[in-house]
Order: sequence, then C-alpha cells, then structure tokens
Amino acid sequence: MLNYNPLHCLPSSEELPDSDDTPVDNELQDLIPGLLKIMLALIWSQRWDWFFGVDMGIYYDPNQPAIVPDGFLSIGIPRVIHEKLRSSYVLWEEQKLPTLVLEVVSQTYRNEYSTKKDFYAHELGILYYVVYNPQRKIKETLEVYKLVDGEYVLIPGNPVWLPEIGLGIGKEKGTYQGITREWLYWFDENGKRFLTPEERIQQSEEKARKLAEMLKSLGVDPESLK
Repeated sequence: MLNYNPLHCLPSSEELPDSDDTPVDNELQDLIPGLLKIMLALIWSQRWDWFFGVDMGIYYDPNQPAIVPDGFLSIGIPRVIHEKLRSSYVLWEEQKLPTLVLEVVSQTYRNEYSTKKDFYAHELGILYYVVYNPQRKIKETLEVYKLVDGEYVLIPGNPVWLPEIGLGIGKEKGTYQGITREWLYWFDENGKRFLTPEERIQQSEEKARKLAEMLKSLGVDPESLK
C-alpha cells in the first residue's frame, strides 16, 4: 500500500521567498525587533527551544503569500534546524504557531490596528499581539494584546508580564547603538529590565575599572597581574 503524506507535496522553506520583498520604511522596524532578538540570545543563551524571526515570512497556507510581521517569537521549536538556518517560517514544517507577533507602526499605516490584528487573532490564533507605535502623542505607544476566547484583549501596564513566555515586554528610554530614545526591552517577573549587550559590556568595563583602582590603592599594579 502506498503511504501518502500530503505534507510531502507542499513547498519547503528553501523553495519559498524569505519575505514579501517590501522594504521597511522606518529604521525602527528593523532596530526594535533586532534588539529584542539579541537580548533573547543572551537571556536564553542556554536554551535551544526558541526562535525569533525579524522581517521573515510566515507561511500559513500553501495557496497564500506569506505574512511578514516585523518580529515574531516561537517557543518549543529548534532554534537552529541546519547550518543554512531558516529562510522563512513554514507552519506545515514547523508544526508550531508563533507565540508572539510584533508590529512596529511607521509613518505609513499598514492596518496594524485593524485587518492585521484580526488576521493574527481569527486566522492564525497567535497568543500575543504586540503593537508599538512611536508616532503616537496621546495614546500609549505600546499595546500588548492576549488572545482570550478567540478575541484580543488589551493587557494594561508597562512592562506586561507574559507567563507563557516567562518574560515581560515593555518600553523604556535607553541607548542602543548610540541612539538614545524609547526602546522595547525584555523584563523579568519583578519588572526589572534585562541589560542589552552594550550595557553588559559597559558594566563589565566599569567593574574592571573599579577593580584596577582598588588594586592601585593597595599598591598593586594591575598590569603586573596580566
């Protein structure tokens, strides 16, 4: 008897485009999810069961084009599948929906509060939908929605704790790549922000400087210890 598996007839991630070829129209659409991704690489450096995609196509139907959020997080899948890494995120291969999707609103409105929001909730069933809108002057720039009974419910607060992920997400003014402004960061359960790679380096350098000063005060040349 012939064993037929319909999944074998579907295109693979290597055959599909990695994005929709639409360039970002705001640098923040690349920098903000990029910062969250490199922070995760430090926070979860010992974990290999997660993947964070930036401007990567999510294929949910072989007959439809990919949807390309600015960032998304999946948990419970291999972080690395092979040395070529992922070119796209194909649901019929991964067998796992992203847990969180992030959209960064630019000056060109792309239906982040309407059709995209409805699609992530009703068509895909993404648990968390995060929208960051740096253009806002009155309303909150960051909104975090959770899927409850098939509809997105806004979760108040900053940061917002995400128990299924084990991290909080929130906004705070800081400096990244020499740019001081409001950024999105990961937080622990107590609301304490995790450090960025730059901040970790600065913290290490400051500790080294203080140690050198202490040794000098004791009459010890730090260079002699190298």
